Amino acid sequence: MSSNEIITPNSPNLEALCAQLRQLANFLPTAHDWPHEQLQICARMGVFRWFVAQEDGGLGWSPEDVVRGYLELSAGCLTTTFVITQRTGACRRIASSENSGLKRMLLPGLLSGKTFATVGISHLTTSRQHLGKPALLAKEVDGGFVLDGFSPWVTGAKKADTLVIGATLEDGRQLLMAIPAKGIGIKLGDPAELVGLSASQTGPVQFEQVFCPTEWVLDGPREDVMKKGKGANTGGLETSTLAVGLSLAAYRFLAEQREKRVEFAEPTEHFEAELESLKNDLIAAASGDDQCDPLQIRSRANSLVLRITQAALSSAKGAGYMANHPVGRWCREALFFLVWSCPSNVLSANLCELARIEE
Repeated sequence: MSSNEIITPNSPNLEALCAQLRQLANFLPTAHDWPHEQLQICARMGVFRWFVAQEDGGLGWSPEDVVRGYLELSAGCLTTTFVITQRTGACRRIASSENSGLKRMLLPGLLSGKTFATVGISHLTTSRQHLGKPALLAKEVDGGFVLDGFSPWVTGAKKADTLVIGATLEDGRQLLMAIPAKGIGIKLGDPAELVGLSASQTGPVQFEQVFCPTEWVLDGPREDVMKKGKGANTGGLETSTLAVGLSLAAYRFLAEQREKRVEFAEPTEHFEAELESLKNDLIAAASGDDQCDPLQIRSRANSLVLRITQAALSSAKGAGYMANHPVGRWCREALFFLVWSCPSNVLSANLCELARIEE
């Protein structure tokens, strides 16, 4: 165990890590960039072990502690933290699988940071669900499955050693597989230039008659394969946590400005109260409190992150509108939460608020 390893979210090492992430965050402007240095620092400080049980080689952090850790990481650098969530989604799906052979082969390198995995599962949940046919079709054959189609949003695919991919059979059953990223028939598309988080290198992956032996299957085939296991909690607390973490960064900027300009005092106090209430409910929901609805938390987090980043921009004035100023970046990044892993009822709540329609 390294003396720099972050064992709990109260560790001073977490503050030191986030200070480094803040310094490096503005060096990730385009899809040609990648947070390689940031991820290596996180590996050395044990971040990748937070999310996996001790019996599988991790630190086994509680859900509440994971939320606290993610809040600070995303306040430091949202791009790096988003990449980590996709990496963690892959690791958790592997760790929770009954495929012990794949676990033994893949987990040690992933937990140490020597290898990188990511997920392509949005087409099973929120992305392209309106089209009526699977984006990625699996056909059962002797010894495994053949994949045809594509996964539209895969983060860091070109950097990955392993892709955790979801596919659908013609009868509607689904399965998850851990696939070598450079396999035959896999075409890693160019990452998209996004409004924000372009350096996450998120883009499509095409599959053309890709044979996947049964030994690569993590779960399934069965109905609703995403409803089991400890993956990336699509549309739930994980995405909300990143939104609240970005709100935390904007609030801290506003609090600094409050010390210089008295007119910022009252608005900042209101944001502080709202942020604190949302953080408390987020942590309560992570601990299993069923009085805290994850979808309501997501709607509140979306609302707050949009408003507080724009408030930070207003306080920064013209300097904040410069492309290399963190406040302008936060405003762009806040728009991410309107589209990423956004269920229809959260989308509806967003639209109603923007239209000033009272629910």
